[in-house]
Amino acid sequence: MASGEVVQGSHGGIQVSAGASSALPVGTVVTNGGRVSATRFPGQAPTTPPFTREELIGLDEALKDASEKAHVRFSVYIGELGTDAVADARAELLRAPEPADGTLIAVSPNTHDVVVVSGVHVADRVNDRVAQLGVTAAVTSFRQGDLIDGLIAALRVMSTAAAVS
Repeated sequence: MASGEVVQGSHGGIQVSAGASSALPVGTVVTNGGRVSATRFPGQAPTTPPFTREELIGLDEALKDASEKAHVRFSVYIGELGTDAVADARAELLRAPEPADGTLIAVSPNTHDVVVVSGVHVADRVNDRVAQLGVTAAVTSFRQGDLIDGLIAALRVMSTAAAVS
């Protein structure tokens, strides 16, 4: 751990007590905010998923609704973005289905980067103004530690702004 205090309590099924960061499993740390962050090998199922089933269902419904409303294939990426967050977000968009017709909201929780990139077929509708509206809608929830609600708010605002009449 680079800085901060280890908090006491249970985080994601892992018991943590003050000063006990060395007792954590290999590849696990306690972040400055007190959240336990753990790595896993490819193909290994997470033992403590970061989001509840209900949160994932809500995000899935918001993605579906936004995509249908705006005729844009919205996607979300949550993970680390490198030093060039925009380039990394563009690379992730290219991995999504139908990237030319898509828009990706990429969130890097540790660096607090939020990047919105759009494919060539929808860039005129999901432009910088629409992306800024989405980020602004998400920031309040993000600051309160609610990533899913922020993403859902961003999707709703962006799809409304980009909707085809």
